[in-house]
Amino acid sequence: MTRRDRGAAAVEMALMLPLLLLLVFGIIDFGRMLNTQIRITEAAREGARAVTITNSGSAASTRVAAVLGSTPRTVTITNPCGNAASTADARVRVDHTFAFITPISGLASLFGGTSLGTVQLSATGVMPCRS
Repeated sequence: MTRRDRGAAAVEMALMLPLLLLLVFGIIDFGRMLNTQIRITEAAREGARAVTITNSGSAASTRVAAVLGSTPRTVTITNPCGNAASTADARVRVDHTFAFITPISGLASLFGGTSLGTVQLSATGVMPCRS
């Protein structure tokens, strides 16, 4: 190693480390966000199923919270079964706030998030009412 090459590895590492960390943190938080979106979709579907079976909006909210393991931001029930229009579909929309755990939260605004490192996720479950 010549004298001119000393410190080249440190400079290369200083240039590449931020990009590598950004990639790793992005993979971690994107995986968590995708998992949360899948759970929210499942919770909305289960909530719609609960509405069709019990004809109760409170049963849907309880079922959504049980599937998620936490209380969602909002649960909106449209056209609950049991009323005059029972041939229609029951719709349950679940809105949930996802929070980043890595320092990448500063870039969350690029993905539709707020500057606080959160993103609003939502899903809608639809089930036909029983006749």
